[in-house]
This record gives sequence, C-alpha cells and structure tokens, in this order.
Amino acid sequence: MIIAAEYSFNAGKEKIETEYPSYLKEIKEVIVCADALLCKNKKSKEKTMTDKMLFSPVELNKEFKKYFAPKEWTNYKVRCDYSNEHYIKGYEPKSVGKIPFREMDFVKDKVGVEVQFGKYAFMVYNVCAKMTIFRKLAGIEVGVEIVPIKDLADEMSTGVSYFEQFVWDLKNRGVSNIDLPVLILGIAP
Repeated sequence: MIIAAEYSFNAGKEKIETEYPSYLKEIKEVIVCADALLCKNKKSKEKTMTDKMLFSPVELNKEFKKYFAPKEWTNYKVRCDYSNEHYIKGYEPKSVGKIPFREMDFVKDKVGVEVQFGKYAFMVYNVCAKMTIFRKLAGIEVGVEIVPIKDLADEMSTGVSYFEQFVWDLKNRGVSNIDLPVLILGIAP
C-alpha cells in the first residue's frame, strides 16, 4: 500500500518526526509491506454493488497486524470497571456479562497506532476520545491514525469513512487542550 495523504492534528506529524522518528519509519514500512490486493476478497451483497469484489476491512486489519507484530508493536487492552454510582435509586442493573475493555490496535513505548476501516464515528472517537484515554491509561504521547482515502473507501462496503471527510471534520472542530498530537495517514492500494 502507499501513503497517499497526511494530516497533522495538534502537531502530531511534528511530534512523531522529532521525538519518535524510528517508530514513524517502522509504521511507514508496515504500510508499504501491506498488500491490499490480497484483501480484495469480499463479495458484495449490497444492492448497488451486487457481486462486486471489495476490500475486506477484516482482512486489511489482519494484513497490518502481520507486519506490525514482528516489529514488536502490540495490542493494548485496558479493562473498564464501570461504576454503579450514577444509577437512580431503585434501579438495579442486570449482570455485566463479559468484562468490558478498551483497546488500541498497536502500541510501542509512547506511540499508539489505530488502523481504521470502519464507520465515520470510529475515526472521530479514536482521535478525539480513545487516544486521550490511552494517554492517561497507557502513557502514549502521540498517535497515528491510518485510514483509507476516498478512492480506497469507494472499493469497500457502503458507509466506510475516509481521510478527506475525516480531515475536514477535524479542521472544522479545531483542537482542544486535551487532544493528543496525532498524525493521520490516508492510504491507498
């Protein structure tokens, strides 16, 4: 794959280039090694694209994991202990079931990486919430969000967000004092 676009949110590009250049080099190597064509194996069942072969988000994520793991980038999970203190008196919640958690795709030292081929809300959540949470819980200082550009998203299932849309929203939202520096990388096959 190639890096087709980049956006520095809250000086993310500057921070990673200055403080973690070897990790940025590794991230770029992973992107170049990932073979998107191996992941174009999802047969569409959507009315507007019946039987068209699409890129599979699940397979794309596996492809990235295949190249991040040997470079010692690891998945990082944090257990969520939800409090009952805010329930209204008289309400009794059902049992929790599975233990909830939050996770970041890849972490190495103080750099967190998310690879996102999902809906728009997940991209915004990753940058505006998850990376801030992982600064507190995992000590990351800078993030990298890897997302498809529009040309790639057009060859995926309907509703997958893309770099151009995501950057427009981040620019118009602005930066908050709690936001982590994040480099957004738009990728293409």
